Amino acid sequence: MNLLVTGTAGFIGSSFVRQCLGIGFKDYPGMGDGVEKIVSLDLLTYAGCEENLAPLAGDARHVFVKGDICDKALVEKLVVDHGITHIVNFAAESHVDRSIESSEPFERTNVYGTMVLLDAAKKHGIKRFLQVSTDEVYGTLGDEGSFTEETPLAPNSPYSASKASADFFVRAYVETHKMDCVITRCSNNYGPYQFPEKFLPVSILACMNKTGIPVYGEGKNVRDWLHVEDHSYGIWLSLMKGKTGEVYNIGGYGEEENITMARKVIAAFDIAESDGIRYVEDRKGHDWRYSMDPKKISGELGWKPLWTLEEGLKHTISWYQENRQWWEPKL
Repeated sequence: MNLLVTGTAGFIGSSFVRQCLGIGFKDYPGMGDGVEKIVSLDLLTYAGCEENLAPLAGDARHVFVKGDICDKALVEKLVVDHGITHIVNFAAESHVDRSIESSEPFERTNVYGTMVLLDAAKKHGIKRFLQVSTDEVYGTLGDEGSFTEETPLAPNSPYSASKASADFFVRAYVETHKMDCVITRCSNNYGPYQFPEKFLPVSILACMNKTGIPVYGEGKNVRDWLHVEDHSYGIWLSLMKGKTGEVYNIGGYGEEENITMARKVIAAFDIAESDGIRYVEDRKGHDWRYSMDPKKISGELGWKPLWTLEEGLKHTISWYQENRQWWEPKL
């Protein structure tokens, strides 16, 4: 099995590649079995960091290529030259606030880039194409209930709209061209190597630098927290065992208000709440609550998380404390 994995210098993509090649913080049964080669494709934009793949240096099974998924000629060359059998697409512009400021990069990478990959997969008979999506395509929830795979898509930000559009193209290629494609949708990821613009690394670094965690509004918005390694394992199982045309939700059983997560972080640093949290103006179109129901992937594919939120948060805080040389240049 030869994989083309896009967006591999990013947070989630790099975790997936490292785990497939045997480098992770926990061991997941069967992950990476049968992989002969992984070709990593990443444009190395602001959130892409090649050093996320540094643990794989010298591994002959891994080839890194700097390039754009929108480059049709490059994508086709990689598929042909490396005998690619499977494609996993992580590549995406992913920060909601940036999409509000300017949506064009999200349209180009998240929609057009996915189409380029789909066309290459169709042309060269790729065995399976897996699209990594997000819970944000479902929109927002009230105080009760969870997203299931049957929940209608109702994106509320330019970012989530671009991801939903890509999902629809994947579905269309299954229905129209009879391609073997699977979509995964995850809840909020956290863990080591996350670029310091997302809520948890921002919170951790704010405590380390004593600047106060910026919390939108009253901090009552709810997110379902999923460790990046548990997410990567769900993607692997979906790639190997998922049914053609199906969607698999991957949730972390870690539903918490943002203010609660901020309080967990400041407690780890023994900082008073009055010093550790600063409330800021709420984000435009801020979704109220996300909650993912992972019963389908658990029941059909045997997925289960290995990280508890408490253990994962403690480990993540320690990693940022011990790896200042990784995050300081990115601020």
